[in-house]
Amino acid sequence: MAIRQIVTDEEFLRKKCKPVEKFDEKLWMLLDDMAETMYSTNGVGLAAIQVGVLRRAVVIDIEDENGLIELINPEVIKTSGEQDGQEGCLSFPRKYGDVKRPNKVTVRAFDRHGKQFEITGQELLARALCHETDHLDGKVFIDLARDLHIVK
Repeated sequence: MAIRQIVTDEEFLRKKCKPVEKFDEKLWMLLDDMAETMYSTNGVGLAAIQVGVLRRAVVIDIEDENGLIELINPEVIKTSGEQDGQEGCLSFPRKYGDVKRPNKVTVRAFDRHGKQFEITGQELLARALCHETDHLDGKVFIDLARDLHIVK
């Protein structure tokens, strides 16, 4: 496993990621590296594009939730409710802003072995699922944020 550099190039981050087609050791290494990178930066989620890989892969780990969640080719299939809260992003260091998101989100994805599953999250997990899947479509939180500010 290795800690990878977090991409901060906004132009690159706006690219759309391609589906993962091979569920092999190369993918597993990417997922392991993404998790290690996320943990080393105290993040709660990381998309492959944020480490320079244009593939539809995400890792999320929210303390006291489900442990490490790996999502390959995730697709939001259901949302409900609404929440408004502050977000930040490892690719936009020290920038924060208020973003409206669904309060409950269901995502269909594949695990690292190619087995399809669904996961439903509420509150912070729902926010992370939306934030990270947005990355895969080239959407960044600063476009949705109100009262965007920089913390020194």
